[in-house]
Amino acid sequence: MDLRSLITKFLKFGIVGASGMVVDFGVLYLMRDIVGLPDLWANTISFTCAATSNYFLNRLWTFRSKEKQVGVEYLKFLLVSVIGLGINNGVLLLSHLLWPAAYESGTFCLASICIDDFYLFKLLAIAITTLWNFFGNMLFTFKNNK
Repeated sequence: MDLRSLITKFLKFGIVGASGMVVDFGVLYLMRDIVGLPDLWANTISFTCAATSNYFLNRLWTFRSKEKQVGVEYLKFLLVSVIGLGINNGVLLLSHLLWPAAYESGTFCLASICIDDFYLFKLLAIAITTLWNFFGNMLFTFKNNK
Protein backbone atom coordinates (compact mmCIF):
# COMPACT_ATOMS: atom_id res chain seq x y z
CA MET A 1 0.00 0.00 0.00
CA ASP A 2 1.39 3.38 -0.94
CA LEU A 3 1.54 6.34 1.42
CA ARG A 4 -1.33 8.18 -0.27
CA SER A 5 -3.67 5.19 0.15
CA LEU A 6 -2.60 4.82 3.78
CA ILE A 7 -3.27 8.49 4.48
CA THR A 8 -6.65 8.32 2.71
CA LYS A 9 -7.67 5.28 4.75
CA PHE A 10 -6.49 6.93 7.96
CA LEU A 11 -8.48 10.09 7.16
CA LYS A 12 -11.60 8.02 6.43
CA PHE A 13 -10.97 6.06 9.62
CA GLY A 14 -10.70 9.39 11.43
CA ILE A 15 -14.01 10.63 10.03
CA VAL A 16 -15.69 7.38 11.07
CA GLY A 17 -13.97 7.72 14.42
CA ALA A 18 -15.35 11.24 14.82
CA SER A 19 -18.87 9.90 14.32
CA GLY A 20 -18.02 7.16 16.81
CA MET A 21 -16.81 9.81 19.23
CA VAL A 22 -20.24 11.45 19.09
CA VAL A 23 -21.81 8.08 19.92
CA ASP A 24 -19.15 7.43 22.58
CA PHE A 25 -19.55 10.78 24.35
CA GLY A 26 -23.35 10.75 24.03
CA VAL A 27 -23.69 7.30 25.58
CA LEU A 28 -20.96 8.11 28.14
CA TYR A 29 -22.83 11.23 29.26
CA LEU A 30 -26.08 9.29 29.46
CA MET A 31 -24.58 6.37 31.42
CA ARG A 32 -22.30 8.45 33.70
CA ASP A 33 -24.16 11.68 34.31
CA ILE A 34 -27.80 10.66 33.90
CA VAL A 35 -27.87 6.99 34.94
CA GLY A 36 -25.04 7.39 37.47
CA LEU A 37 -22.84 4.43 36.55
CA PRO A 38 -19.20 4.46 37.72
CA ASP A 39 -16.76 6.04 35.23
CA LEU A 40 -15.14 2.87 33.89
CA TRP A 41 -18.47 1.03 33.52
CA ALA A 42 -19.99 3.98 31.68
CA ASN A 43 -16.87 4.22 29.52
CA THR A 44 -17.02 0.51 28.69
CA ILE A 45 -20.64 0.73 27.56
CA SER A 46 -20.08 3.89 25.52
CA PHE A 47 -16.92 2.54 23.93
CA THR A 48 -18.72 -0.68 22.91
CA CYS A 49 -21.59 1.25 21.30
CA ALA A 50 -19.12 3.41 19.38
CA ALA A 51 -17.06 0.37 18.29
CA THR A 52 -20.14 -1.33 16.85
CA SER A 53 -21.14 1.78 14.94
CA ASN A 54 -17.57 2.20 13.70
CA TYR A 55 -17.37 -1.41 12.49
CA PHE A 56 -20.21 -1.00 10.02
CA LEU A 57 -19.01 2.37 8.74
CA ASN A 58 -15.41 1.18 8.38
CA ARG A 59 -16.51 -2.04 6.70
CA LEU A 60 -18.56 -0.18 4.11
CA TRP A 61 -16.57 2.98 3.53
CA THR A 62 -13.00 2.98 4.89
CA PHE A 63 -11.92 -0.55 3.98
CA ARG A 64 -14.71 -1.47 1.51
CA SER A 65 -14.76 -5.00 2.81
CA LYS A 66 -16.12 -7.76 0.62
CA GLU A 67 -15.70 -10.39 3.33
CA LYS A 68 -18.65 -12.76 3.19
CA GLN A 69 -18.18 -13.96 6.77
CA VAL A 70 -19.38 -10.75 8.37
CA GLY A 71 -19.70 -12.39 11.79
CA VAL A 72 -16.06 -13.49 11.79
CA GLU A 73 -14.92 -10.08 10.58
CA TYR A 74 -17.05 -8.36 13.24
CA LEU A 75 -15.52 -10.58 15.95
CA LYS A 76 -12.03 -9.64 14.71
CA PHE A 77 -13.03 -5.98 14.84
CA LEU A 78 -14.37 -6.45 18.36
CA LEU A 79 -11.14 -8.18 19.43
CA VAL A 80 -9.10 -5.21 18.22
CA SER A 81 -11.65 -2.91 19.90
CA VAL A 82 -11.52 -4.81 23.21
CA ILE A 83 -7.75 -4.41 23.26
CA GLY A 84 -8.36 -0.75 22.40
CA LEU A 85 -10.84 -0.59 25.28
CA GLY A 86 -8.12 -1.90 27.59
CA ILE A 87 -5.81 0.83 26.33
CA ASN A 88 -8.60 3.41 26.65
CA ASN A 89 -9.52 2.41 30.21
CA GLY A 90 -5.83 2.06 31.08
CA VAL A 91 -5.18 5.66 30.07
CA LEU A 92 -8.17 6.81 32.14
CA LEU A 93 -7.06 4.76 35.15
CA LEU A 94 -3.46 5.91 34.84
CA SER A 95 -4.54 9.54 34.55
CA HIS A 96 -6.69 9.12 37.66
CA LEU A 97 -3.76 7.59 39.57
CA LEU A 98 -1.21 10.17 38.40
CA TRP A 99 -3.45 13.26 38.66
CA PRO A 100 -6.06 12.55 41.36
CA ALA A 101 -6.34 16.27 42.13
CA ALA A 102 -7.64 16.88 38.60
CA TYR A 103 -10.48 14.45 39.22
CA GLU A 104 -11.23 16.06 42.59
CA SER A 105 -11.31 19.63 41.29
CA GLY A 106 -13.81 18.62 38.66
CA THR A 107 -13.26 21.06 35.81
CA PHE A 108 -10.63 22.63 33.60
CA CYS A 109 -11.41 26.17 32.44
CA LEU A 110 -9.88 28.12 29.60
CA ALA A 111 -11.34 31.58 29.07
CA SER A 112 -15.02 31.04 29.89
CA ILE A 113 -15.19 27.43 28.65
CA CYS A 114 -15.07 24.78 31.37
CA ILE A 115 -14.75 21.04 30.75
CA ASP A 116 -15.03 18.20 33.24
CA ASP A 117 -11.46 16.89 33.68
CA PHE A 118 -12.62 13.33 33.09
CA TYR A 119 -13.56 14.29 29.53
CA LEU A 120 -10.13 15.83 28.88
CA PHE A 121 -8.50 12.54 29.86
CA LYS A 122 -11.08 10.73 27.72
CA LEU A 123 -9.90 12.77 24.69
CA LEU A 124 -6.31 11.71 25.38
CA ALA A 125 -7.43 8.08 25.69
CA ILE A 126 -9.25 8.32 22.34
CA ALA A 127 -6.18 9.74 20.57
CA ILE A 128 -3.97 6.89 21.78
CA THR A 129 -6.59 4.23 21.11
CA THR A 130 -7.24 5.55 17.57
CA LEU A 131 -3.70 4.68 16.48
CA TRP A 132 -4.02 1.15 17.87
CA ASN A 133 -7.45 0.62 16.31
CA PHE A 134 -6.44 1.86 12.87
CA PHE A 135 -3.35 -0.28 12.50
CA GLY A 136 -4.90 -3.26 14.29
CA ASN A 137 -7.90 -3.24 11.98
CA MET A 138 -5.93 -2.54 8.83
CA LEU A 139 -3.44 -5.35 9.51
CA PHE A 140 -5.82 -7.88 11.12
CA THR A 141 -9.54 -7.31 10.62
CA PHE A 142 -9.52 -5.91 7.09
CA LYS A 143 -6.14 -7.25 5.97
CA ASN A 144 -7.58 -8.61 2.70
CA ASN A 145 -9.04 -5.22 1.74
CA LYS A 146 -5.90 -3.09 1.46
